[in-house]
Amino acid sequence: MLKFVFRRLLTLIPLLLVVSILVFLILRLGENDPAMAYLRLSQIPPTDDALATARETLGLNRPWTVQYFDWLWRAFHLDFGNSYVTGTPVLERILYYLPNTLYLASVAFLITIVLSLPLGVLAALKKDRIPDHLTRVLAFIGVSTPNFWLGFMLVFLFSVHLGWLPPMGKGGIAHVIMPAFSLALMSLCINIRLVRASMLEQMNSRSVLYARVRGIFEKWVVGRHIFKNSMIPVITAIGMHIGEMLGGAVVVEMIFAWPGVGRFAVSSIYNRDFPVMQCFILMMTVIFVCSNLAVDIVNAWIDPRIRYEGNN
Repeated sequence: MLKFVFRRLLTLIPLLLVVSILVFLILRLGENDPAMAYLRLSQIPPTDDALATARETLGLNRPWTVQYFDWLWRAFHLDFGNSYVTGTPVLERILYYLPNTLYLASVAFLITIVLSLPLGVLAALKKDRIPDHLTRVLAFIGVSTPNFWLGFMLVFLFSVHLGWLPPMGKGGIAHVIMPAFSLALMSLCINIRLVRASMLEQMNSRSVLYARVRGIFEKWVVGRHIFKNSMIPVITAIGMHIGEMLGGAVVVEMIFAWPGVGRFAVSSIYNRDFPVMQCFILMMTVIFVCSNLAVDIVNAWIDPRIRYEGNN
């Protein structure tokens, strides 16, 4: 198991290097000049002398390779520079807003797990019956519904029309219900369909047939053979949902004025705050990659065959 984890960790190094190069180049190959953005946010007239001084201060007058390795070295030491807007360290601002986003994503993730597993199992066990048809219709509608449209509809219904929930901001549990549900709905419905399909596939496997022939109780067959073996693709999808929720939080946080890192990133994009944009993209990539690594480890723990295949 340790060898499997070590091999997976080694594969992350070239991946993160490629991502860092893309992040560094994309923000510099655009039409916007970081030095011009720095002067504008600092409220300094963009004269030729001011631009030259800003490029020298920001290190933009050096070759791109030198700039990249200098930025990579500082990023390795968690130094992403200072925000053009506030002048404070970028990582400090990101870490200030990150807990709010993680809280929102955690509630959405909990909603996804708590609802998708029983509904998917119910749909599989009641195949082609009323619970199955209702669940499939719900999943189809949920997958087809954009989270931003759902957010507006929830605000209109539960805040404007009924007055049950606060429309925006962060406070008690009532403030997180609508943004978390908006963020979770698509992942929830995808998971329902995946659990159902995986359960139906396992029901026709030989191991389940042999278990029933041996006279094992049906509840044990469902729990230990069908449900457990169907969890590997579901766990893989759950790892993908973590990244989707963190990415989708950008839109949801803007709709509900949620003070998270996604809303902060949008404001940095509007202001052309390049250090914040670089840190945000790299941080999201690291979280997404680490969540996939955790999924690989959990899958290898559930099914030892994955470890042996990975060592070949």
